[in-house]
Amino acid sequence: MGSAGDVLPFVWLGRLLRARGHRVTILTAVVFDEIIAATGLNFVGLGTEAEFDALIANPDIWHGWRGPELIFRSVGESTASTFEAIRAEVRRDTATLLVAPGTSFAARLAREKLGLPLVGVHLQPACYLSVHETPILAPQLAWVSRMPRWAKRILMRLPNPMDRWAGPGVRAACETQDVPPPRRLYDDWFHSPDGDLALFPEWFYAPQPDWPDQVYQHTFPLEDLTTEQPMPAPLAEFLADGAPPILFTAGSAMRHGVDFFAVAAQVCAESGRRGILATRYPDQLPAELPAGVCAMEYVPFGRVLPHCAAIVHHGGIGTTAQGLAAGIPQVVMPMAHDQPDNAARLVRLGVGRTLPPSEFTVAHLTTALARLIDQPEVQRAAAALAERLRGDRSPDQLVAWLESRMRFPVQRW
Repeated sequence: MGSAGDVLPFVWLGRLLRARGHRVTILTAVVFDEIIAATGLNFVGLGTEAEFDALIANPDIWHGWRGPELIFRSVGESTASTFEAIRAEVRRDTATLLVAPGTSFAARLAREKLGLPLVGVHLQPACYLSVHETPILAPQLAWVSRMPRWAKRILMRLPNPMDRWAGPGVRAACETQDVPPPRRLYDDWFHSPDGDLALFPEWFYAPQPDWPDQVYQHTFPLEDLTTEQPMPAPLAEFLADGAPPILFTAGSAMRHGVDFFAVAAQVCAESGRRGILATRYPDQLPAELPAGVCAMEYVPFGRVLPHCAAIVHHGGIGTTAQGLAAGIPQVVMPMAHDQPDNAARLVRLGVGRTLPPSEFTVAHLTTALARLIDQPEVQRAAAALAERLRGDRSPDQLVAWLESRMRFPVQRW
């Protein structure tokens, strides 16, 4: 469910499971057909390309409040059709495991209706509400994390907007399948009783006393398809032709980055720093780029970022993780979803700065970059975190944990 940053971790999991001899099928938006096909994993496309494009073309998707509403309404409305796509893939004579994000309520419906084991996957700390260390759920809600615990408990018992947005579609799908609907989506269906997989390290967000008991915490997946999509030759030549550049990206699904890339190009022009502007939609770029600045539709982060001086981005968890793995400073312009929380964690770790869209100007970005790139303590902190990531947990333990949850479907058709 979502953009490339949401899908690629499941490609990573699929590779691990296939290497152990399992048959893996990925069900995701139809626009990812070529990407999944290149990996050799089985693919089932959901929805239409027009529906996906319409969603990401809506500027509200990057609004702090209207963005989550758009996403959850879409998830709720697609519950019934996604459930049928899951059911069509299930083999009754084969040990099976559903692996899906918490937002895939269709997967939870399949668990309840078909008796399939389900592991919920959560890529970012914002998925785990806690009265102890409370993630920032929206730019306007940063103050909630500073409230006393008793006040947070009261707040979290109030009606959750997720139920208003996704609830109607989920309840309708449940009624069709004769499955009792959840009373509250987050409390009852967001975390699977069969197992919850947190794909971020403990030093990024440590387990809290009020997390679900069934959480297994691993580390960042760091999948970027470098095997299937090698570094473009012009990009390799650019990297070898001068000082380490700054990489600018507003995310693979960003269709409204004109101002972002205009500021990026001007910062490079005025500071004399080299830059890479990464976007799948080149119509967002300035008509003319300054000397020392190139534009690329595809950038393999794992190979390119170690050669960069810094990265400036939107705060998606995939990009955040790649920047940490590369050991470089990060400037984040968070807009919605998990982005404000990810940005705040980079600041606390001493490797990032955050600029809200209203402050994403040439002057502010130039200052932020100078305070990161030119500071030895920031460089040391970034290098230390990259080293910690290299020593994180073996995927063998993760695969064994996933395998322990597989079972034959219960015959409830």
